[in-house]
Amino acid sequence: MSGKPKLRRGARVFRGHSEEGSGSGGLGSVLPKHRDPDSHGLTQSRKIVISTVSLVTLLLIGLGNHMWLQETEFPRRSSHLYAIMAEYGSRLSNYQARLRMPKERLEHLKKESQTLEKNFREILFLIEQIDVLKALLRDTQDGLHNHSGATDGGEDRDPTGTSDEEMSNLVNYILKKLREDQVQRADYALKSAGASIIEAGTSESYKNNKAKLYWHGIRFLTYEMPPDIILQPDVHPGKCWAFPGSQGHALIKLARKITPTAVTMEHISQTVSPSGNISSAPKEFSVYGILKHCEGEEIFLGQFVYNRTGTTVQTFELQHEVSESLLCVKLKILSNWGHQKYTCLYRFRVHGTPGEYP
Repeated sequence: MSGKPKLRRGARVFRGHSEEGSGSGGLGSVLPKHRDPDSHGLTQSRKIVISTVSLVTLLLIGLGNHMWLQETEFPRRSSHLYAIMAEYGSRLSNYQARLRMPKERLEHLKKESQTLEKNFREILFLIEQIDVLKALLRDTQDGLHNHSGATDGGEDRDPTGTSDEEMSNLVNYILKKLREDQVQRADYALKSAGASIIEAGTSESYKNNKAKLYWHGIRFLTYEMPPDIILQPDVHPGKCWAFPGSQGHALIKLARKITPTAVTMEHISQTVSPSGNISSAPKEFSVYGILKHCEGEEIFLGQFVYNRTGTTVQTFELQHEVSESLLCVKLKILSNWGHQKYTCLYRFRVHGTPGEYP
C-alpha cells in the first residue's frame, strides 16, 4: 500500500515537470512571434534615417563644390577659352572669304592681264617694224650714196634732203605690207569666221605649273592657251597652243564645207622667240579630211615639213584631191624640231573652194 502513493507522487511530479516543460516551450514559441514586428519596424526606421543622412550629406558636398568653383578661376578660364575659340573662328571665316574671291575682282584682274598682254604684243610688233625699217634705211642710204657718187658734175647732194617724200612713201608701204595678210587666200579654219576645235578629237594641252597667276599665295588663274588659239590671226611669242611631247593632233570644224586645196602653217621666228630658239615648232605634219559629222573615215590629203629656217608663214599645196566637199579637217603633228617636253602651234589655216553650206 505504501509503495503506490509514492509512485503516484512521482508520476505527478514527472507530469508536473513535463507540463512545465511543455508550458515553457509554448511560451518560448509565443514570445518570438511577439518580438518579430518590433525588430522589423526598427530596421525600416534605421534605413530611412541612414538614407536621409546620406542625401543631406551629398547635398552639402554638392553645395560646397559649387561655391568652391565660383570662388576659383574656372569661370574666368572658360570665358578666356570661349574668346580664343571665337577669335580662331573669325580668322577661319576671313580665310574662307579670301578663298572665295569676288567675281568682280577676278574679272578686273583678267582684264588687267589682257591689257598687259596686248601692250606686250604691241611692243614686240613695234620692235619688229623698227628692225625692218632700220635695215631698209641702211640699204636706201647706201644706194643713194652710191648714186650720188656716180652723178656727173661732182656736185655734193644731200640724200636726206632730196628723198624725204620717197622715204615716207617707202615707210608707209612697208607698214601696209606688214599689216596685210601675206597668204592672200581665204582661211576657212578662222575662228572669227565660224570655225572651231572639236575637243573630243584633239590632244590634251600641256600642263605647265609655272604658267599660273597667284594672288596672296592663292592660285586663281591658269594662264594656258586653249587649242582654238591656232585658229586666230594673233601670232606673237607665247600666243600658241602647246601639247605634251612631239606628237599630237587637232580636229577642226571648218567655217563651211569646202574642197580643200592647200594649208598654211605659221610660227614665230627665232629672232623674236624669248628662249632664243624655236625647237618646239612643228616639223613633220600630215592633214586628213573627214567626210561626215567629223567622225567618219579619214581621207589622207598630204604630209609636209615646216622649215624653221624659212619664212614664218609657209603654205603647202595638198598632195591628194577629194571629190566632195569637207566640213572637218584633222591636223596631225608627227614630230617637232627637238623640244623634249612639248610642241607649240601658233596658227594653222585651211584653203580651198567653197561648197554648199552645212
